Formats: sequence, C-alpha cells, structure tokens
Amino acid sequence: MKTSLAALTLLSLLAAGCASQSGSGSGSGMRGAVASASLAPKSGSSTMGTVAFSPRGADAVMVTVDISGLKPNAEHGFHVHERGDCGAPDAMSAGGHFNPMGKKHGGMMEEHHAGDIPNLKTDAQGRVRASFEVKGMSVEGGPMNIIGKSVVVHRDADNYKSQPAGDSGPRIACGMIQRL
Repeated sequence: MKTSLAALTLLSLLAAGCASQSGSGSGSGMRGAVASASLAPKSGSSTMGTVAFSPRGADAVMVTVDISGLKPNAEHGFHVHERGDCGAPDAMSAGGHFNPMGKKHGGMMEEHHAGDIPNLKTDAQGRVRASFEVKGMSVEGGPMNIIGKSVVVHRDADNYKSQPAGDSGPRIACGMIQRL
C-alpha cells in the first residue's frame, strides 16, 4: 500500500510538471525514479511533500522535490540522514547526515558528506518544485546507497561551513527513502 501511494504521488507530480532549479533540467527527474520519500511535518511545522530519486550514473542521483508549508521566499537546509527513522517528533531519530566516507560537511563544489544536498529555495507561497543532480550518492547499491535512509528539511538555510551539519536549525519535515 505504501508503495502504491508513493507511486500515485509521483505520477501526480509528473502530470503537474516540475520547475527546474539550478538550471539542471525541466522536471524530467521524475522519469525513471527508483526511490521516493513522503515528507511528514516535524517540530510543529506544516511542511510536507514528496522527494523522488533517479539514478544518474554510478555516483549521482537526480533529486526531484515538491514540498509545501515552508517559509516563503527563503532557503531551507535539505539533507539525507543516516537512519530511515522519522519517528521522533523532532526527527532526531533520523541521526546525523549520511556520511559513509567520513568527510566534512560542505557545499556541492567542495568536500562534503554524501547526504549534503543544495538548499531548497521557496517561492512566495512557501513551496518548492525543483529537480537537480547530486553527485556522491547512489540509489543502486554500494556504500553511497541512500535507500533506507531519510531525507530531512530544516527550518533555516545550510551555511555549508558549520560542522558537522551547517547550522540549518530544527528539522521540520522527514521522510524515509524507499525503493519504488
């Protein structure tokens, strides 16, 4: 049942179309999705949405998001966390950033955790629909595999400098990454 609901959500997103972020395409990341996460609100927020993951070679993933209930015209930290457990009210059960190679936290153009993903940029309604490629993770096995981990949205922007997690504030949404 969970897989069917996730598949229906993904099909709805595909029909609606996805806007591109960072010039990385025009929403085509939904095609070929092999994993997804349904985000549930945490820490008293109303943030919810869906994240889809599609393979892009051995060490890259196309991430496609449709998330609402965020602060309008703002940036929010967005990461893959080490455990697929979103049970705690503040999502702390998801653990720290997914970091199988023991790297420092950072931005995409420098050394970074496998779970580091670009900040989400919201529109005037507090929604983000975007697709972007992330290198250094996989949905096809191996040590960088994110299946069974969780994806977390934070209240504030990630500064990509503070260790170990970018000072991005409370966890306001969380979802377990599951194979479709």
